[in-house]
Amino acid sequence: MDSPHGASVTAENFGLKGPRGWAFRGLAVDAGPGSLVAIEGPSGSGRTCLLLALTGRMRPSEGQAKVGGLRLPRKMAAVRRIAALGPVPGVSELDPAFTVAEHLRERALLQRRFDGSLRALLRPRAERIATARGRIDAALDAAGLDPATLPKGERTAVRDLERLEALRLSIALALIGGPRLLAVDDTDLKLSDAERAEAWELLRSVAAGGTTVLAVCSQAPEGAITLRTDTAAGSDPTGEDTTGEDPTGEDPAREDPIGEVTPEADTTEEGTADAFAETGRA
Repeated sequence: MDSPHGASVTAENFGLKGPRGWAFRGLAVDAGPGSLVAIEGPSGSGRTCLLLALTGRMRPSEGQAKVGGLRLPRKMAAVRRIAALGPVPGVSELDPAFTVAEHLRERALLQRRFDGSLRALLRPRAERIATARGRIDAALDAAGLDPATLPKGERTAVRDLERLEALRLSIALALIGGPRLLAVDDTDLKLSDAERAEAWELLRSVAAGGTTVLAVCSQAPEGAITLRTDTAAGSDPTGEDTTGEDPTGEDPAREDPIGEVTPEADTTEEGTADAFAETGRA
């Protein structure tokens, strides 16, 4: 059963095939709202493809899945509306030249533009600003990021953030829209043991607040629902790479910032609005 805050995630015999072969195949999961789901596996095993498929941004090739009761791939645009991306290389990266404040203001403006009601858009300017500030403060608090502790406060450029600080900022940006599903790529990449523990504690707290969390990692933490991609896609007995991910780090399908990250991109107006709201660019 779904809740107003979190989305259940179920899949059976779920698979995605790209130009280089299967990115992943035969995966199954049954996670309720507010779950922490770790997508575990080595780099190149289809982890990011699975993350994007379950958030409505890559079209699966076989099997069935539901996110918040919405069936994939039929309801991909609807899934994108309830799912937000944290950091995903090549899809929702932070701009290193932007300051923390610029990222936050931009995301709040986009959230109001694409997801706000007509009544909200017509509210007095002071009220709109106060509402946006409230959203930002709540998201920063949930992500455990206090701009006052940064070298230049909110004027700190992204390039000057530590890895864990950048992760917290990305999660805060994703949470501004109040998603029912949060997806985070490379959760434990380039983190010390202590920082890794902090990152997982952050994601556990987000899940405890009711939002379902999907997190790509090399090693799943204790207590998380674990999906392993290296045992799903496997490798060709001949030794040929059939994971579906380019060994250079590129995704098996063309990246399209307008909608899906698939060869068959969703270029409808609905898909455009969803993608802009996610990437933080207009």
